Amino acid sequence: MPPDRSPSTSPSSRSGASSKASGKAAGAPQRTDATIEVAKGEEVAVRVYGRKQPGKPSPLVVHFHGGAFTTGDLDTGCTVAGLFEQAGAVVVSVAYPLTPFPQPVNTGYGVLQWAFRNRVKLGGQGAQIYLAGEEAGGNLAAAVSVMARDQSHPPLAGQILLSPMLDPCVGTASVREATGDATGCKWTEGWRNFLRCPRDAEHPYAVPATAHRLAGLPSTLVMVGDTDPMHDEALAYAARLESAGLLVRRHVFPKAGEMPEALEAEQRECPCAEGALLQIRQFFEDTRCPAPT
Repeated sequence: MPPDRSPSTSPSSRSGASSKASGKAAGAPQRTDATIEVAKGEEVAVRVYGRKQPGKPSPLVVHFHGGAFTTGDLDTGCTVAGLFEQAGAVVVSVAYPLTPFPQPVNTGYGVLQWAFRNRVKLGGQGAQIYLAGEEAGGNLAAAVSVMARDQSHPPLAGQILLSPMLDPCVGTASVREATGDATGCKWTEGWRNFLRCPRDAEHPYAVPATAHRLAGLPSTLVMVGDTDPMHDEALAYAARLESAGLLVRRHVFPKAGEMPEALEAEQRECPCAEGALLQIRQFFEDTRCPAPT
């Protein structure tokens, strides 16, 4: 059963009045804020990281920030988006509506369509498209991947999920160990805000980790901390994808304290940054289509 509304199949780019660019000096990071139209009457703010490289295509990543479906914005996603940029990608980071389902997924799919239509302008001729996200954004990246598979468009080279928030039951051993005796849980509250009713938890676009059909999804890189609350659900999804015959790369960061909070821009330094950068670069290489002969 599809979500209530499908995004426009022909979104167009339109820079808002507040669009801005920085770092235009040669070799400096370039980040541009803009507003794009993803459906008639619906606009979304994005931040584009990186620039097209002359003579070769760059990976093009559509990125969703974290925040447990209750908080988060483009600034929250700077740490992870910056890692993709360092790995050589052009990144379109999305200020998606936080709640309720299915709006965030529909908006994400609309941005993916826009990125595909503008892939040559953004990443160069032959640019491949990836979906990526951390925590709640990891759930959205996985959901939009399922939606793209079902719509048979656009083609994806891979999905990259960092500490993805995938289990609305919030009852895995890793979550229980991390939360201890706490009476409140932000992930429980996040799922409560995201899902309009219990039946939404059965929808593969809301909870992609429980989708019955996984065949046809793109290659996947899953990264999670060893003491991360999302540890168990992330690796469980990786195992399901692998059982479906898909290419899966998984990496567990040792001593990665404060995950997934360490992925947010508010943190002074992400303890897994160096290791994540290596994994991302290798994944781009593993999933890169060979140049035509």
